Amino acid sequence: MKLLNSMMSRFVKIGSLTIIDAGGNRHTHGPGGVPSATVRLTDKKLYHQLFLNPELKAGEAYMDGTLIFEDGGIRDLLEIFAHNRTGLRGHPVQKLLKSWLKRIRKWHQRNRASASRKNVEHHYDLSNDFYRLFLDDDMQYSCAYWPSTEITLEQAQALKKAHIGAKLNLKPGMRVLDIGCGWGGMAIYLAKTYDCHVVGVTLSKEQLELGHQRVAEQGLDDKVDLRLQDYRDVTETFDAIVSVGMFEHVGITHYHEYFSAIRERLNQSGTALVHSIGRKGGPGTTGAWIRKYIFPGGYSPALSETFAEIEKAGLWVTDIEILRLHYAHTLLEWDKRFQANRAKAVDMFDERFCRMWEFYLIVSEFTFRHGNHMNFQIQLTKEVDVLPISRDYMIETERRLTNT
Repeated sequence: MKLLNSMMSRFVKIGSLTIIDAGGNRHTHGPGGVPSATVRLTDKKLYHQLFLNPELKAGEAYMDGTLIFEDGGIRDLLEIFAHNRTGLRGHPVQKLLKSWLKRIRKWHQRNRASASRKNVEHHYDLSNDFYRLFLDDDMQYSCAYWPSTEITLEQAQALKKAHIGAKLNLKPGMRVLDIGCGWGGMAIYLAKTYDCHVVGVTLSKEQLELGHQRVAEQGLDDKVDLRLQDYRDVTETFDAIVSVGMFEHVGITHYHEYFSAIRERLNQSGTALVHSIGRKGGPGTTGAWIRKYIFPGGYSPALSETFAEIEKAGLWVTDIEILRLHYAHTLLEWDKRFQANRAKAVDMFDERFCRMWEFYLIVSEFTFRHGNHMNFQIQLTKEVDVLPISRDYMIETERRLTNT
């Protein structure tokens, strides 16, 4: 415990963390107050594992039941980490680990077609019924839009679709490509709201099956074409392209491929909108636990590396918006719904899976609430003059659609 205690003493400067080791000895760190938690480590191997790789091993120990809470819970522990993350990552061992991971990050993100299909299957093909346990009625699995936190998740997701739709400057009869269409909610919304023809592509068989069902129920078979297809294999051109929550799965070695595909698939007078998780503070790496258990091949890009690839693709950035705390609110609502339906999730999978999922939802929320993550929406065109010269058209369209 000596090395772990040394690290924890440097780490916890806000709140209090008490660790009960396998021998029953208590080790308290921090000045006291909140957040606070008391955990018991039942396996001596954790002493060195947590010292060498705390972000990975803490999550695994919670999943495996070798990290047990005597006081507080996983939300309290992760809040302690969120408030003290700078001190932990400044430790010499963690700085060395981070530096090494940055050097090899491109190998973690080699998302060629076969790898992309496998990564999507790992996360998105779990079960449609499982995702119904915590998502909104429209199955929007991306950051909602919260003008106020006094609204429901359903309202916030509906406002997100209106917010994005207003930026595409759509007209009736236009053809739209939805890259990473999920369960078809955005495609259905754009087809119904703007009388457009939408092609949506996904690599998830589960999402596609439910998407086809939803399109048929809405009577939109002639307006919405959902396909099991890699965006790189699309050959048609479109008046508009939308990509929501997909860019995070592209990988840094494929950014040029992604933005070049948008340019090639976009008509000369077309508009594209990319909605993605991003990070402040420059290029980084995906956390080891998230990469291993939740999003293999995933990475939230810095704006600097994103803009560099947009420039290489020869596209205009005609608008950008940063959504700072919107995903924190979204993830909190997802966690509330997941906890309310946790017993059902245990029946679908098992306790270990549910611990993994709640760890994912909470650590992600705190990454946006206390860390350096946010969402960005980047509007792109091929020509400088295809959109109105001011943003008034976006605001007017959004107000008309939402009656605000």
